[in-house]
Amino acid sequence: MAKPAHTKPPAPKPASAGPSPDRFLISDLCALLDSYLPHDQVQEVYRAYLFGAEAHDGQHRMSGEPYIYHPLAVAKILAEMHMDYQSIMAAILHDVIEDTSTVKEQLAGEFGTEVAELVDGVSKLTQIKFETHAEAQAENFRKMLLAMVRDIRVILVKLADRLHNMRTLGHMPAEKRRRIARETLEIYVPIAQRLGMNALRVELDDLGFAALYPMRYRVLSEALRKARGNRKEILNKIETAIKRRLRQEEMPAEVQSREKHLYSLYKKMRSKNLSFSEVFDVYAFRIVVDKVDTCYRVLGIMHSLYKPVPGRFKDYIAIPKANGYQSLHTVLFGPYGVPIEVQIRSAEMNQVAESGIAAHWLYKSGGDQGNTGERAREWLRGLLEMQKNAGNSLEFIENVKIDLFPDEVYVFTPKGEILELMRGATAVDFAYAVHTDVGNTCIAAKIDRRLSPLRTPLFNGQTVEIITAPGAHPNPTWLNFVVTGKARASIRSYLKNLKRDEAINLGRRLLDKALAEFSLSSGNIPRERFEQLLKEFNLKSVEDLFDAIGLGNRMAVLVARRLAPGDAVPDSAHDFDGKAPIRALSIKGTEGMVLTYA
Repeated sequence: MAKPAHTKPPAPKPASAGPSPDRFLISDLCALLDSYLPHDQVQEVYRAYLFGAEAHDGQHRMSGEPYIYHPLAVAKILAEMHMDYQSIMAAILHDVIEDTSTVKEQLAGEFGTEVAELVDGVSKLTQIKFETHAEAQAENFRKMLLAMVRDIRVILVKLADRLHNMRTLGHMPAEKRRRIARETLEIYVPIAQRLGMNALRVELDDLGFAALYPMRYRVLSEALRKARGNRKEILNKIETAIKRRLRQEEMPAEVQSREKHLYSLYKKMRSKNLSFSEVFDVYAFRIVVDKVDTCYRVLGIMHSLYKPVPGRFKDYIAIPKANGYQSLHTVLFGPYGVPIEVQIRSAEMNQVAESGIAAHWLYKSGGDQGNTGERAREWLRGLLEMQKNAGNSLEFIENVKIDLFPDEVYVFTPKGEILELMRGATAVDFAYAVHTDVGNTCIAAKIDRRLSPLRTPLFNGQTVEIITAPGAHPNPTWLNFVVTGKARASIRSYLKNLKRDEAINLGRRLLDKALAEFSLSSGNIPRERFEQLLKEFNLKSVEDLFDAIGLGNRMAVLVARRLAPGDAVPDSAHDFDGKAPIRALSIKGTEGMVLTYA
């Protein structure tokens, strides 16, 4: 039986919102797909549209428009990234399992196993019952990430789905808008950044900001609009000077002025306690050239045009970021003393910086997915190890969220291999990044050939050597300073194998050590303070609290702060350098302890 031509889609019943533009939308999508996909693949997408339109017939969104508009919009977002036809089909069908009577087997029979698996991976899993909303969210997130490991296209469809939902958030009740916005900023934005999808991340950032803090968004947006006018003259002068010098050097390049997006400005103002004028006084430009060699030549030209600011040059071409981002960054002293931030990259690097792993998508033709694709897969493989060590979904999501934030340092092994760790990572984090067994048995570290404490934070360019000993075990106090999800998950996995009485004893000693900073101990804390905390933590006894601390499920430092009186100040706050003295905590009574290695 011949397939229908995709240029003549059926028009579903119009919604009360007005005449249906559905004919235009599917035609627009097919025209977009025709620009980069073979015609037979576009026909398959159109066939998926017919199936989805029939499955969702009679369903409407909160705006009143037919539901099929949403999956079509999600498909369009992916088509603009030039994703493969199976991803586009999955986008169109992504809600049919959840919201209609369609089952996975039906999709597999109609469109093949691959499309059915993608749709199943993207489904929201609302049919699963959990004790609390937090557990439901965590379990859903865990399954989403594990589905990503099987096929990374699942998260690309999910991100496009979330982007369209954020664009149409206005029809939701205020409380639901805030919840979705917070979830977007805390989970989906960091995932997009980890996958290098900058354009999508920036839009999610600003949409989330507008929904979560509408008044702050409006005020900052108006301030930005006014500031643009005041800056125009200086921007034009700098841009003209850069273009003139590049022409003189016969250097083909595209020069673009750029500015931080609203949520980025807001976060910088909050974190550094700066005014709008203080964060918006930097003039930023991007120079896009033809190849890598030209990037370095243009860098030399820029440093001869304006004097570089010492210590502000970064070479992300030689050492890319964890998400595959590559570019040269430099800061210059511009006219009138204004600082100028300049990014220099090739056209290919620019495409990767904007679209991330989607820029490397080669499912349709096979082959290497490039630097960003491989780095994304390395991160996803690490999720599997974290999943093995996590005791429950809430713990897993906590560990993964730690690893989603993109600031990183680059350090070397003694053999000269580069390891990427998040900023603030310590020698223990490094040890677990090398191998779980190395982390579990580490006793000391050499940083640049000097013996250093295991809690020492690492910085770019350092060489780290880990010293291990047979029979050594993780120290529970490491949980107070490790920052990577893998390290936390591995340490907790070990601690969970302690016997309960040992865990209670260890937890009491850890809490007493933390309370000592406030000149307190567990013995002189009023019973009512303990009872208040037990109720909040949903624990039955003080022993349960000690057990939770001993197993690493609660941090002794945070519990101590909650138990201490409101005006209590830790002794370490009075130290000259602001650092608490490090005291060893001996661990005894480990007979019969069960050890597991990932």
